Amino acid sequence: MPNKHIKVTVLGAAGGIGQPLSLLLKLNPHITELALYDVVNVPGVAADLHHIDTDVKISCFMRPENKEEENKPLQEAVKNSNFVIIPAGIPRKPGMTRGDLFNINASICAELATFIALNAPEATVLVISNPVNSTVAVFKEIFVKHGVFDAKKLFGVTALDHVRSNTFLSELIEGTLPNHYDIPVVGGHSGHSIVPLFSQSKGDVSLKILNDENILDALIHRVQYGGDEVVEAKQGKGSSTLSMAYAANKFFNIVLNGYLNLKITELASYIYLDNAIPGVTELKRDLKPLLDSQHLEMPEFLATPMTYGPDGVAAVNYSWVKAMNGKEREMFYIATDFINQNVEKGVSFVKA
Repeated sequence: MPNKHIKVTVLGAAGGIGQPLSLLLKLNPHITELALYDVVNVPGVAADLHHIDTDVKISCFMRPENKEEENKPLQEAVKNSNFVIIPAGIPRKPGMTRGDLFNINASICAELATFIALNAPEATVLVISNPVNSTVAVFKEIFVKHGVFDAKKLFGVTALDHVRSNTFLSELIEGTLPNHYDIPVVGGHSGHSIVPLFSQSKGDVSLKILNDENILDALIHRVQYGGDEVVEAKQGKGSSTLSMAYAANKFFNIVLNGYLNLKITELASYIYLDNAIPGVTELKRDLKPLLDSQHLEMPEFLATPMTYGPDGVAAVNYSWVKAMNGKEREMFYIATDFINQNVEKGVSFVKA
């Protein structure tokens, strides 16, 4: 299986996330072809990566000025791809509302989803474009419209929240490193929709941190709003591009290892909760009494820990629900309401 031809397409390859992500993918020994697409500047990125002496073949596609030919490069970029990774779109800029960001990126995502549906309907799709809580719903609705939706193969990439949780926690506990921890993070992928479950770490977390509300609140806030820290450090001239590229590559490798039957690893991602996916029915069963107690609707989409296999999601882990402590449950209630609003926004955009 590892000798199988693997084509990976990056849509938005010339951007702040797309470039470092493409570099990391060029180093992957399991990838045969890396197709790079963007609306500007991608030939330079492709030429630069082409010089690297790994076996990954680089192909390059850019939208031409000729309107009659503008669709062909995108069609060829995604055609027959096994995986399509999408960092395309614009980052949130100073003075821009989340609504402004959504309207622009949702339009981009809807167009890209249509081309994937028509030219690579069996591809596994990893969405990085923000706001993920809404853009993944856009992809789902477009795929449904074209009759190609497979809930096991559409992911919102939330791994950066996991990566930040491990890093920030290790800074508070002397003598530990980020790889000592494996913090499950559930919910969504922005602000208060992000719920790091520090009490369920696969590595001992000091009770001093878990029992000190001020320390724990500051840690949670830093995870939820870590992007602001980077924007401030870059003085408004950039966002979390390098750490996002790293996190996306980490997640992609886990999905790819499952696809190739090389290794099974658990990591959360944001998916549509289809009952056909093993573990989803049990997840909803355990969530229902909690959500009912707060008069909250069951979310259609959720970031939850899961494993990955040849067909995408192998199984969803639902054990975290009953293991949440009181504080984590309260955070989850807030996250659920936020996610439901975000999903409705994505669905309404497509159906409008």
